[in-house]
Amino acid sequence: MALLSSLSAAHAASQLVDLAAPDCAATPSQIDAALSLAHVTPSQLTAGLPQLAAGLPQLAAGDVLIALLGYAAFFFALLQAARLLPGRRVLGFAQPDGQRKSYRINGLALFALTHFIVIGATLLCGASLAPLVATWFWPLFAAANIFSLIWTVVLYAGARARGHQPSGKGLLPDLWLGIELNPAWRGVDLKTFAYQPSLIGLGILVAAFGYAQHEQLGHLTPQMIAYQAFWWLYLLTHYRDEPGILSMYDVIAEKFGFMLVWGDLVLVPFFYCTAGWFLLHNPEPMGALPLLAIIATFSLGLWVFRGANKQKHTFKVNPSAPIWGAPPQLLGGRLLVSGWWGVGRKINYTGELTLYFATAALAGLGHIGPFLVPIWLLCLLVHRAWRDEQRCSAKYGALWQEYRRVVPGRLLPGPTGLRRLFTR
Repeated sequence: MALLSSLSAAHAASQLVDLAAPDCAATPSQIDAALSLAHVTPSQLTAGLPQLAAGLPQLAAGDVLIALLGYAAFFFALLQAARLLPGRRVLGFAQPDGQRKSYRINGLALFALTHFIVIGATLLCGASLAPLVATWFWPLFAAANIFSLIWTVVLYAGARARGHQPSGKGLLPDLWLGIELNPAWRGVDLKTFAYQPSLIGLGILVAAFGYAQHEQLGHLTPQMIAYQAFWWLYLLTHYRDEPGILSMYDVIAEKFGFMLVWGDLVLVPFFYCTAGWFLLHNPEPMGALPLLAIIATFSLGLWVFRGANKQKHTFKVNPSAPIWGAPPQLLGGRLLVSGWWGVGRKINYTGELTLYFATAALAGLGHIGPFLVPIWLLCLLVHRAWRDEQRCSAKYGALWQEYRRVVPGRLLPGPTGLRRLFTR
């Protein structure tokens, strides 16, 4: 029953994104109907809040200082390694000023080196990752927030020193959004580098939850094993297709300020692992069939998410490259209507939401905590879908309206998208 409720929550989330998009006139009754699909009562939503509150310790200033020094050492060690490790040069996409920047892609080497050191320390030196979540999680969380503020100020001051002018909207908006598109340090692009402490930090924290449970129980529960597998698949598929980040709107057009800094250094590593807390403290076994269904749901979401993003990146690099074994179909010679992009206009968002809801479902429906990340992502993607639709409408004009007619589904495929999917 918990699994069905979790999956219906994910479906309701997708419906809500569709209802919130600009060309959908949703009525209150439609929104209520979408919410009712989740089958979540108020008591279920608040059940996990006392546990979360109890898990928040009183932070000692000394512990936060030690954590800040440790976090800074971790960050700058990764930054130095990113500068020294070899990597292939990849030309980025046109930026708002028409320029194309060259990037060194060595994230996989950096990821492998870091985890080789961590694994070596645990196997050869008897170190344990468990204290990272048992003792140091909250001091590190506080330290990452402090470091993000400091680094934002440093980025702003450096940009001003290099001649970049404020936007005229005020100091706080400039700190929030940034005033420089591509700050760099000794050949390292800092915006794309920020993915490294973000994702490597996430991988280490996820592993720490596994260490902590093994020390607590003497084994890992099936849900914890699945949790580890989910995140490691997520991370490894990211690094397999790492050049794909160069086609992201954040990299191409967003300036580098606190919004992106905090998202990379705090949000991803410390919030995305939330389900680990509940798996650690609630090790009740889950039935084999519900667990298999969650695994299948995650696999579907990852397939759609990574597949759609890779097709988009491949098309931008080589517009004639085959998609699903056939020449790409274009609308007006500009818009891709084959592959996943003929199934739904924002189908990559659907895949992303699905895999996060599946990860949260590993902890059951007894707490809202595991679902905070997918709920936050739902809100983010509602806003981003709106921004994307507005930007594409302004860029492509009548061609975009034709694209909406040819690919009517935004997040959910609909009959037209399903036909394309199953007749590929």
